[in-house]
Amino acid sequence: MVGGMVETLLERIERREARVAVVGLGYVGLPLAVAIAAAGFPVSGIERNPERVEKIGRGENYVGDVVDGDDLASVVRDGRLTATDRFAPIAAAEIVAICVPTPLDASKQPDTRYVRHVTEQSMPHVHPGQLFVLESTSYPGTTEELLRPAIESTGHIIGEEVFLAFSPERIDPGNRRYTTRNTPRVVGGVTPACTQVAQALYEAVLDSDVVAVSSPRVAEMAKLLENTYRIVNISLVNELALLCERMGLDIWEVIDAASTKPFGYMPFYPGPGLGGHCIPLDPFYLSWKARAYGFSTRFIELAGQINDAMPEHVVERAAELLNRAGKPVRGARILLLGVAYKANVDDVRESPALKIAALLVDRGAALSYHDPHVPRLASHAFDASSEDLSAESLEKADLVLITAAHDGVDYERVVRHAALVFDTRNATRGITAGNVVRLGSGVS
Repeated sequence: MVGGMVETLLERIERREARVAVVGLGYVGLPLAVAIAAAGFPVSGIERNPERVEKIGRGENYVGDVVDGDDLASVVRDGRLTATDRFAPIAAAEIVAICVPTPLDASKQPDTRYVRHVTEQSMPHVHPGQLFVLESTSYPGTTEELLRPAIESTGHIIGEEVFLAFSPERIDPGNRRYTTRNTPRVVGGVTPACTQVAQALYEAVLDSDVVAVSSPRVAEMAKLLENTYRIVNISLVNELALLCERMGLDIWEVIDAASTKPFGYMPFYPGPGLGGHCIPLDPFYLSWKARAYGFSTRFIELAGQINDAMPEHVVERAAELLNRAGKPVRGARILLLGVAYKANVDDVRESPALKIAALLVDRGAALSYHDPHVPRLASHAFDASSEDLSAESLEKADLVLITAAHDGVDYERVVRHAALVFDTRNATRGITAGNVVRLGSGVS
């Protein structure tokens, strides 16, 4: 029976006849849904936000460059992608991909309530011949501890009647080279049959390698290793940036010099802090899970402390620069240039610019901002619209603080009109001027 069930599902995947439900249509789910639909599968997107459902119905993209707007409009127009706020499509689906948020709470503890909610809502619709794939990043064991018992409680046998796997998303907003379709995938199923079916799905959809591993836990751990590698190395270079400021060195010149080595080194760059939905959060899922094994992930904890302190350091350095110019922070006109968490995106989740803005407002600064990708910013401490980056707005600012280095900004013009520039992203690279100070540089 198990062989027949697997073969039937594999055949339907190969013929692009398997019906797919993608739950959660954000930065992860929408590009996946579009990619699957573009490969020829009928896709139902399930999204609790009615505004997003309506936009998909009109073929409108709302997640920036992680989705090709023309591809989205095409699959919607052809009827291959539809969206709803109901879970009913799961009853007809043979493949269910879960792509919901997995945030941390205020104590940096995993918050799996979205995964749990989707699991609960999906169980009444479980039927033989279905594949469930979790893509939401979480701690090793999530798939087998949350989804597996729920499916088994319906009476279906995993690996024989219903198939379950984990395949971590690898979305990188702003990356024009690697997209959902051409980024290699890792897949780990609860049983070999689960892995086989999940691997077949991604191979039918993606123009990249699909790497099978022995279990969901390996796939979950692999994703956390990827992001832990990044947070640890970013924290290292941030710490060295602070040291270079004291030593009278320029961290950017040091990085350029080290990067000439063709082996054993990969450049990472300092900044005002970490942002986005992955790197500041994901490693702490691993840190939390490690404690259940009596193990302390010291590198992760230390990396988090260093990176969490960067916004405060930026504000302290900005205050020092203003003080040298004879101006206190209170009442100083400070223009934040770029408030997204990274260059060339419109995403402000966990953006260090928001933390910096809150600290500056607390100190009494008169704050404004410019970001071509974020026309309106509403945080708990700062609510404003993006200003035009005119000569007048630059000249009236006591300090221009660059917190995201978007392309398309004329930084030479910024330096020419601003009285003082504090650049935390090396956006002014190659511009020599006495009114520019860069993070990680003690060179005056």
